[in-house]
Amino acid sequence: MNTENTDASQEFLDSLPELGPTDTFLFACGPEVPCFNCCCAELTLPLTPYDVLRLTQHLEIDSERFLNSYTQLRTFPDTGFPLPLLKMQEGPGEPCPFVSPAGCRIYEDRPGACRCYPLGRATSVGENDTIAERFFLVQEPHCHGFDTGRHWTPKEWLANQETEPYNLYNDKYMRLMAMVKASGKPLESRMSSMAVLCLFQLDKFREFITNMHVFKRVSIPEERQKAILEQPEATLDFAFDWMELILFGQSPTLQKT
Repeated sequence: MNTENTDASQEFLDSLPELGPTDTFLFACGPEVPCFNCCCAELTLPLTPYDVLRLTQHLEIDSERFLNSYTQLRTFPDTGFPLPLLKMQEGPGEPCPFVSPAGCRIYEDRPGACRCYPLGRATSVGENDTIAERFFLVQEPHCHGFDTGRHWTPKEWLANQETEPYNLYNDKYMRLMAMVKASGKPLESRMSSMAVLCLFQLDKFREFITNMHVFKRVSIPEERQKAILEQPEATLDFAFDWMELILFGQSPTLQKT
């Protein structure tokens, strides 16, 4: 579970045991664990921009179809930023749409929250835009993963679950939301829709860039322009910079022409 420091999420995390950098926990998950797949149901699972990037690529569908078919779009109340929640299947148990008896069908591209579990990761922006981390243990009664396996520190677990790119982009999103929250002016409806386009619909954002001649508005090297139009991660990097520029009139990596 990877969460930004909104008031509600912070209250939840504060109710959990905190883990220091060298603290360890016993955990394993897999078909050999009696509760295998039990945690993949009745979820309130927020998806980040990088989650959606990976899932649309895995499913080989466009962003509009993904958002319409697999999510319920909400907004963070304190910032107005988009909050897509993964839509559970209807029927007994309300399972995740990607779970099967054999396990997760999108395992290699599963969301960051699934990778982090059973850890909760809270982040905040420190001095000089540094990211401060805190870790919490989410130990649910039904989970037998705590009965077996090996001992992990938080860093070891996150490395094992290959969370680095997820946390990198999630921290970019958290930083942008923290800036808006500090301003005391949540996004209005029009700007919230722009955030959906830029951050969660990278295919449509690339069309926007071309049709609106965005590269004529900012000073940006041709090599980066090419990458933005061809590589999803580069598109997402630019999307964060562009949102910061249009929200605050400046961005550390973009200059208006």
